[in-house]
Amino acid sequence: MKPFQTYLSSARAALPPDPLAQWASLFFSASALTFLLSIAASQSFLALATLLYFVYLLHANPKPGIAFPPVTLPLALFCLFTVLSIFWAENEAVGGFAVRKLALFLILLLTVNLVVSARHLNFLLKAMFVEAAVAGVVGAVQFVEQYERVRIEHPHRIYLYMTVTRIRGFMGHWMNFGGQQMLIFCALLAFLLLSMKWKPGSGPVASVAAGEAAARNQGSTWTARPAKVWWIVMAVIALSILLNFTRGVWLGCFVGAIYLVARWRARWLWALPILVGITLIAGPRLLRQREESVLHPSRDASLAVRFEMWHAGWKMIERHPWVGVGPENIPEVYDLYLPPGKTPIVGYHAHLHNDYIQLAAERGLPCLAAWLWFMIALAWGILRLRRRLGSSQWVAHAALAGWLAFVAEGFFEFNFGTSPVLMVFLFVMATPYAAERIEECHKQGKVATPSSR
Repeated sequence: MKPFQTYLSSARAALPPDPLAQWASLFFSASALTFLLSIAASQSFLALATLLYFVYLLHANPKPGIAFPPVTLPLALFCLFTVLSIFWAENEAVGGFAVRKLALFLILLLTVNLVVSARHLNFLLKAMFVEAAVAGVVGAVQFVEQYERVRIEHPHRIYLYMTVTRIRGFMGHWMNFGGQQMLIFCALLAFLLLSMKWKPGSGPVASVAAGEAAARNQGSTWTARPAKVWWIVMAVIALSILLNFTRGVWLGCFVGAIYLVARWRARWLWALPILVGITLIAGPRLLRQREESVLHPSRDASLAVRFEMWHAGWKMIERHPWVGVGPENIPEVYDLYLPPGKTPIVGYHAHLHNDYIQLAAERGLPCLAAWLWFMIALAWGILRLRRRLGSSQWVAHAALAGWLAFVAEGFFEFNFGTSPVLMVFLFVMATPYAAERIEECHKQGKVATPSSR
């Protein structure tokens, strides 16, 4: 009983000291830990965490300060333009869903203010790595079951049926599953390559290579190399991403990996295109077919429908440059922006499969500009604070790799409009700011409570 009580006391010490803030932190942790498992559960926990956090802010004495990433103005403008665009929408009612989704940006606020210890932050990230691996195993089972069924029912059209419906893990759609796995892949790769801790007192370094050089010069050492089991977790996640067959996700992972390998050992960058080449030459037939489809877009219906969507999106922007056609209103007006007499290619037309065209077509060019400002400010802020972090520097690299992956995939998918993927993205983007605050308070000998600045 005593070891259990000791563990509880230790775990409680990793949370904010105020009881209300503690409960808010616990509910937010539950939300983060269900991002990959259930969108309904994660958003319910997020609502409870938000409610308790604001009650804490109202009752705390003295009034606590509120930390937030340096993106307040562009985010406010993005939200404002989103709301304004509804008033010019074909169907204002469906646009309300996009406004409700703006509440997800509270993840930035809650992560920075309710994750107040390195132990808490590391626990959440490592737990998400494990959950992604479990989801990957579930996805692999789904793949085997689907393949066996298709092989029996459609033996001559296996590739078509395996790409029409794909593995989805615990999510309702393969795009949600793939986007989440991509972000976790980047975070875990950063942990594996860049999380070796610089000895206390040595200060932050620009890269692992620079740290090792400094260690040789100063007689210092690197410690806490990640356990080998995490490579097994990475292998499971990577396999699930391959079996997901989503090319935009593959592109995002590749871009994120380029950044992380460049930060780790730039001389190993040549290995990445070789790995891709090996899969093209010697990979399983389905995998090779999926990769080769990029070289023949006219034969791929999913690429053909994207070209049609992007053309229609440009027409929407030309006619409604300031306010767009309205959030969630693309399917309401899609046929009006096709060439006269043309029927839509069979496919999913609820959005335009491109963040940039989608936001401009839905909400106008000013909203797109605010969003681009928000995204750039987010990455620039992380880039700047990266140099100030010590042992948590890998968290900033994880966020930057995830940002690059998200932006790259966004050219072929509206991932910013997908709640399950957006929630993971916002959490990963906020973790470096939480890590900075934790380290600053540690240097000052204080606990990083929600009132710490």
